Amino acid sequence: MTELDAAIARIDTEYGAALDDAFTAYYPELRQIAHARLMRSSLHGQLETTALVHDSYLKLASGSEHKFVNRLHFLAYASRTVRSVVVDIVREQRAQRRGGSFELVTLDTAVQDGMAAEVDVEAVNGALDDLAKLDPGLARLVEMRFFGGLSAVEIAEALGMSERTVQREWSKARALLLTLIS
Repeated sequence: MTELDAAIARIDTEYGAALDDAFTAYYPELRQIAHARLMRSSLHGQLETTALVHDSYLKLASGSEHKFVNRLHFLAYASRTVRSVVVDIVREQRAQRRGGSFELVTLDTAVQDGMAAEVDVEAVNGALDDLAKLDPGLARLVEMRFFGGLSAVEIAEALGMSERTVQREWSKARALLLTLIS
């Protein structure tokens, strides 16, 4: 084993250990987030909470290295992974149906914020991709809110801004999303 191989193995081991520690520490919260997403979606009954959490872990573990500074940082990153897993599952289901009727997933924060109770996950994902091109910060905020289930206070802490700023940015993001989805 060369010196480079040893260094890569050490980095992989350190990242794996850090991810395992964070995942173990926040597993109950991840299960709550995943359960809430599935209970309000058309995926409920087709995908179990544990499966969604474990698929998210696999995606996190196979991704690039990340150092998780705190709980909110980990949950913010995990929310992006949950989004990715849910979108992949919806796309797979649609591909199996070969263009059948759209499967809609309810996003619980949409109901309380004046959006329609059921939102097409692929439409939201496309709109988030477009929003990320316009303003990556707003897209990150939407991911944390929709897919991570974080409150305005938690998002403010994770992003290092005031709660009022998060609320203003959320209003702007919501308006842009509605425009992009339409």
